[in-house]
Amino acid sequence: MLIKNGILMNPRKNEIKKADIRITDGIIREIGSLRPQTGEEVLDIEGLILAPGLVDTHVHFRDPGFTYKEDLHTGALSAARGGFTSVICMANTSPAVDCVPVLQDILKRASGENIHIYQAASVSLGLKGEALTPMEELKAAGACGFTDDGIPLRDAKLCYEAMKKAAALDVPISLHEEDPSFICDNGINQGAASQALGIGGSPSLAEEVLVARDCMLALHSGAHTVIQHISSGNSVALVRTAKALGAKIHAEATPHHFTLTEDAVVIHGSLAKMNPPLRTEADRMAIIEGLKDGTIDLIATDHAPHSAEEKARQPITRAPSGIIGLETAFALGVTSLVKPGHLTLMQLLEKMSSNPAELYHLPGGVIEVNAPADFVVFNADEKWIPEKFASKSRNTPFIGMELEGKVLYTICRGNIVYNSSNE
Repeated sequence: MLIKNGILMNPRKNEIKKADIRITDGIIREIGSLRPQTGEEVLDIEGLILAPGLVDTHVHFRDPGFTYKEDLHTGALSAARGGFTSVICMANTSPAVDCVPVLQDILKRASGENIHIYQAASVSLGLKGEALTPMEELKAAGACGFTDDGIPLRDAKLCYEAMKKAAALDVPISLHEEDPSFICDNGINQGAASQALGIGGSPSLAEEVLVARDCMLALHSGAHTVIQHISSGNSVALVRTAKALGAKIHAEATPHHFTLTEDAVVIHGSLAKMNPPLRTEADRMAIIEGLKDGTIDLIATDHAPHSAEEKARQPITRAPSGIIGLETAFALGVTSLVKPGHLTLMQLLEKMSSNPAELYHLPGGVIEVNAPADFVVFNADEKWIPEKFASKSRNTPFIGMELEGKVLYTICRGNIVYNSSNE
């Protein structure tokens, strides 16, 4: 394939230029002013931006165990529609990804999908937080990192031992930071939202106490440690301090946490319920400041599908937490971060492609000769409204909201895996 007339944005090199790209066997072979060769497929993207395929370090494809919500195939379709060519699945499946046979089964089935699906293994056996998984064996079998996402590691010593092993294996460990000791009703901020709904809610303190602990454990262990789906302004400040002290600490921000506040739960109900919850405007702006100054170096969706029946449960405390995010993430980044002037488009792409690829040692995230031909092609100014989804689920408060930034093509391994004109 020859991609003609693209505006190439390469965040790892912080460069932008107009050029053509020749692809053979899924690899970038030439970049420059190129003429079509006999029999070569040509994709002319005049006026559009071509960037490295997006990389999401935090998705739930619910496979195995909960495939009525999502599976590897529909998850891959959803990712491609959102511009993602690489995703990392979390380990809280059923059975959990705590042993080599489960991991190998997922990776074997994932290899047949049209995007790159990577798999994290769990930190603890059975996600119980009591004993560590065979981390060396899981890494050797293809695990790209470790996480008990969805469940906090309450045992500080166990968490520290896991960090030291992750450091020795040179893979990240990602942590869900919510201490249940402080939570009355999860998924809803303890404040204006919980008061409006007449429930106890979840205070930011529940997140902050574990973030503070794990920042220090990261500093002393030397592990690349990821604070998942950060929601509190105080947590952002803690990560900033730990980085200044020399910790290899990272943080994810989700599009919903930098776009919405707890008010959305009162308006949208369980469609805006997630763990950790949406918090205050001050927290939202602190997350944006963290994105601006580099304290938060990853944007991840925490794509969490649920059935309509589950989300409709009453009262709201009975409905599960989580929203889908792969198909709206890039546009929310453009709409909530780039258009208001908080980030440049290059900075957004850095946090959604090159940074996550580099942290997890993935081959994407860059446009250069001999790199994988994984791209997203988009119009940053095109407006659109989310109404249909490739995901099995529709649990999102963003349905019907006008967004800017439209993914037009997703190309993975040199193949067009999403084309908006086919919809």
